[in-house]
Formats: sequence, C-alpha cells, structure tokens
Amino acid sequence: MAKINIQTIYEHNKQDVYSYLLSLTHNKSLSEDLTSDVFLGAIKSMPAFRGNSSIKTWLFSIARHKWYEHLRKGKKELAPEDFLRIYLSDDTTLETAVITKELVGRIYELLEQESVKSKDIVLMRVDGYSYFEIAQKHNISESSARVIDFRTKGRIRANLLKEGYISESDFL
Repeated sequence: MAKINIQTIYEHNKQDVYSYLLSLTHNKSLSEDLTSDVFLGAIKSMPAFRGNSSIKTWLFSIARHKWYEHLRKGKKELAPEDFLRIYLSDDTTLETAVITKELVGRIYELLEQESVKSKDIVLMRVDGYSYFEIAQKHNISESSARVIDFRTKGRIRANLLKEGYISESDFL
C-alpha cells in the first residue's frame, strides 16, 4: 500500500469526523475532544490499516469506538436516542416508542453480551455499512451477515419483551 500522510488525512477528514461525532454526542466540546482522540488512534493504528475500506470509513469506525469507550467510562449519561438507533433500528415504528434511560442501559447490556462478531455487525449496519461490506470484513457471505444482524436484534428484542421493558405493540 502507498505511504499514507496523516496530515493529509487529517485535513481531508477532520470536519466529517467532527460532524459524525457531533451527531452522536450533541456536544461541541466533547466532539472536538473525541475528534482529536480519533486521529491519535488513527496514528497509532496506521500500520494495521489494510485498506479494505476507505480511509473515511476506517476513521468513522475509530470514532464510533471512541464514542462507545467514552460512554463505557461513564463520562456521559446515556441518552435514549443514542441507543434506539443503534440497537433496535429497523423499518418498524420504533421511533414512536418511548425509551427510558433504564431501557437504554438494558439494551446496551444485552448487546455487550453478544459475541464480538454479532455486536460489530449490528453496529456496522447502524453506521450505514452495506451487508456486502460487512460480509467482506468478517469473511462471511452477505446472507450470513443479514442473518446475524437479524438474529442479534431479535435476541435483544426477545429479552426486552421477556423482561417487560417493551411490549409487542412497540413493534406494530
């Protein structure tokens, strides 16, 4: 692979990474801090970058992981809209469901119980990756990526139903 100039990468992608993080955090200062962390992380992991995706996609993946790392460290309370989109998004009317912080916390806990592969597939879908891109990253077929995504979300929904966090009417 050709030599990659981090300064050029920074100049071409800083605003996009910042905007992406701002859409997650809704906090300008935090987004600026995390943007810096993303590029520091990119510098550290540059030797591991294989070029299987675009640099921007790679940076967004680092940004997403920095955001989750920040959440795990408890630096920000979890907002319902942050995780509704991530863990339960599909074509149903979930936008109308009322999500509490307790529910969001439970959704997060359930996703953490999934395998690394299943969790990554769900998160990649939320980030807008196609099943084709996910399949390439995980060295599986597109249909396997779809099935893993569907089943993982299904397990989370089933647990939430069983525990009484949501009802069947939330999915109608």
